[in-house]
Amino acid sequence: MTEGSRPLLAAAWMTGAIFSFSSMAVAGRAINHELDTFEMMMYRSFIGLAIVLAIGFSTGKIREVRTDRLGLHLIRNLSHFAGQNLWFYALGVISLAQVFALEFTSPIWIMILATFLLGERLTRPRLFALAFGFAGALIVARPGAGGDPTGLMIAALAAVGFAGSIVCTKMLTRTETILGILFWLTAMQAVFGIIAAGYDGDVVWPSAETWPWVGMIAIAGLLAHTCLTNALSVAPATVVTPMDFIRLPAIAVVGMVFYGEALDPLVFLGAALIFAGNYLNIWYESKRSRFV
Repeated sequence: MTEGSRPLLAAAWMTGAIFSFSSMAVAGRAINHELDTFEMMMYRSFIGLAIVLAIGFSTGKIREVRTDRLGLHLIRNLSHFAGQNLWFYALGVISLAQVFALEFTSPIWIMILATFLLGERLTRPRLFALAFGFAGALIVARPGAGGDPTGLMIAALAAVGFAGSIVCTKMLTRTETILGILFWLTAMQAVFGIIAAGYDGDVVWPSAETWPWVGMIAIAGLLAHTCLTNALSVAPATVVTPMDFIRLPAIAVVGMVFYGEALDPLVFLGAALIFAGNYLNIWYESKRSRFV
């Protein structure tokens, strides 16, 4: 692979990621009147587990599944399960653009968590990134004026959940393969879904019209992270991150066309500040690594 082709290949992978994330959001909103978030996660996890098992057995990689770090897998998947449920809930109460904009604060929370869990230092560029990120989040949320306050808080907490999951994933990738991580992701979250959805003794079986949407959520979720991981494997984060930011205007257009949601300039302004903080930190870390 030539150096010149890497950005083009990364762009192709990121196009798939953007389409997958947007599809998952549309599907989640389409069925939230019939299934609660726990039921969505339960069915999604069972479908995802079936896919992972099929790939694992057909390729012989199922032996990569390890059991010696189950504690960290448990923490990772509880964090992701909480974040994903909150994300699905937020889809039904605030605009798609607001959900995605607040999701971009995850790298901000990752920096904070990494300081305590991984012993990483809060450098000056990271502090600038935190300041930009929180300023952008406040502009998106605009307490008291930017939309349903509960929905905005839930979307922000979803970003915290995703951040915790990413930090644990970073720790797991030192010893675990992608298939091993995906196996425990889908297996554990299937169990979490059964417990959370069935605690009241009332689990809804999806209607015939709903099953395609459930399948879309499961497949889009796996594809989104696969595409994002592959994009990062062929191009640096300084190239991939601006491409990922295209998710915001893309989902804003989807919200406008399909749900009549207004294009709010302040949401884009806040998201731009969040992006600027994230990109500043990635650019600085990439530059510093070349001289270390």
